[in-house]
Amino acid sequence: MDGTDEIYERYLSRAIREINTLHDEIGSCTLVEHPAHAPVLGSGHPLGDIFLLKYRPQPSEIEEGVAFYGRAGTALMKSFKRLSIDPLAVYGTLCVKCPVADPSLADPACIARITEELAIVSPKIVVVMGGEALGVLNDLDIPLARPVQPRIGEIQRLTPSIEALVVPNIDEALDDESSKRAFWGAFRALGQWYADLPPY
Repeated sequence: MDGTDEIYERYLSRAIREINTLHDEIGSCTLVEHPAHAPVLGSGHPLGDIFLLKYRPQPSEIEEGVAFYGRAGTALMKSFKRLSIDPLAVYGTLCVKCPVADPSLADPACIARITEELAIVSPKIVVVMGGEALGVLNDLDIPLARPVQPRIGEIQRLTPSIEALVVPNIDEALDDESSKRAFWGAFRALGQWYADLPPY
């Protein structure tokens, strides 16, 4: 193992520890309305280049307690394959982690944990899925962040080290043909962005 690999392994070990600690804290939330449900945790690589951000959980995600479990995750995995994106380069999470009936009543402190997730994962790009998720992202206290504009399918600058891509809400794009075309048309920009990444 050369020095670069050793440094990466140390960063990865730290990220795994930190994301597990954060998940433990999120999982101990006492505001979940139904005793059979727990907060929905982020999933994927703790040092992923790509950070997927969706607004609220769907029933399959609530049932499993994992972000992007179910139809959206399956559709994204197929798209990653088509776009030659390594799924191991991806981490996904939700703004509203608790399965509350009205997402507007979610604990703001819980939503603010996205900032911690971003700091741990240190992605190169955030894929913001839908206007509600974009509103949350722009309201977060992310160091050196500038507002991301609602320009669908356009790579923008979030911070000096993180870009952003706004796409429609994937959960609303799975059943309607025109919404589906709009989502995948915007999401394709991620494939070109990934292809242009410099080699490590």
